[in-house]
Amino acid sequence: MAKKIVEPANYYLAKADPETYSMDHLERERQTVWDGVRNPQALRAIRAMKAGDRAFIYHSMGDAAIVGVADIVADGRPDPKDPKLAVADFRFRCRLEPPVTLRQIKESGRFPDLALVRQSRLSTMPVPVEFVEWVRQQTKAPKF
Repeated sequence: MAKKIVEPANYYLAKADPETYSMDHLERERQTVWDGVRNPQALRAIRAMKAGDRAFIYHSMGDAAIVGVADIVADGRPDPKDPKLAVADFRFRCRLEPPVTLRQIKESGRFPDLALVRQSRLSTMPVPVEFVEWVRQQTKAPKF
């Protein structure tokens, strides 16, 4: 009997200023607590994260782009430093080659309702499966 491949339940996009915390940091450290988010809408997304979900890591400065993927390895939960905020644990999964730029996303015309396009300052958001599939088609990354 063939082994069934189980897809993650949900995908998210998490923005980072690469000067503060980049994909290089995550790859080197292998795992991190994703914290520092204050926007109520972004906090709802973090609280909804479950172990087994995945997150696109998006560099928000320079050439704004999705640069990698992280596994969410611990459910979103209250931040121990401030219970009004939320954190989740991310583990490095892979880099995306080539990165998928914000320009590509916008120029595709396929995702006008995506929070990344509509709310440029929102730091963390869920993304639909159609977006995940489109990103896969844009990269040479291993299955993520």
